[in-house]
Amino acid sequence: MISAIHELQLAFDEAELHADTDALNALLADDFRSIGEQGHVLNKAQWVGKFAEFAYTSLASSEIEVCFYGHAAIVRCIQRSRSAWRGQEMALTVRVSQTWVELPGGWRLAGIQFSSFGGE
Repeated sequence: MISAIHELQLAFDEAELHADTDALNALLADDFRSIGEQGHVLNKAQWVGKFAEFAYTSLASSEIEVCFYGHAAIVRCIQRSRSAWRGQEMALTVRVSQTWVELPGGWRLAGIQFSSFGGE
């Protein structure tokens, strides 16, 4: 059986792949932060706004692990993506850690961190 958080993680990947900014705004906590594999930090508006210059052509997560801690959950996975940023093609494999929190309006993604993956 797939957990509700795993379903939300899949919905997040789908929203990212299709640049669905309405879905992303609904899934992300207001104080969301992303820490990129090079250490760059983006807030919610910057994360959603990245789609003005960025697009995924493929995005897949594997080895998904979900751990619950009361009103918080951690999702760890490996993510493989192909994308274009300002016209430049990119392929990336990273380890991802997502922090989901249960708020009065439901579960929201509060943070995501990417780390370089040397496993390939």
